[in-house]
Amino acid sequence: MSDDGGLALLLLGPAGGAGLYWMLYRYYRNTDKSHAFERETVVDAKPVTGSERDRKIDEIKGTRESRIDGDNLREYRKRVQRIRDDGS
Repeated sequence: MSDDGGLALLLLGPAGGAGLYWMLYRYYRNTDKSHAFERETVVDAKPVTGSERDRKIDEIKGTRESRIDGDNLREYRKRVQRIRDDGS
């Protein structure tokens, strides 16, 4: 008779593990409580308005300089330094 109790206890472990996994999966996934945002949410867009503080102060058309002063684009040995091993 003790073999039946041992077998039930042995089967309770995997069954309990599977039950706990399913419960945590359902709790964190919330697949039954989620909604489709694109279909169920209405967003009303309104025109953009500004205030008196938002006024234009300058306008740049095109590129004034083709390079940035002080760039090291072609001097790759200055950009990439080799890691030196001092032997210590």
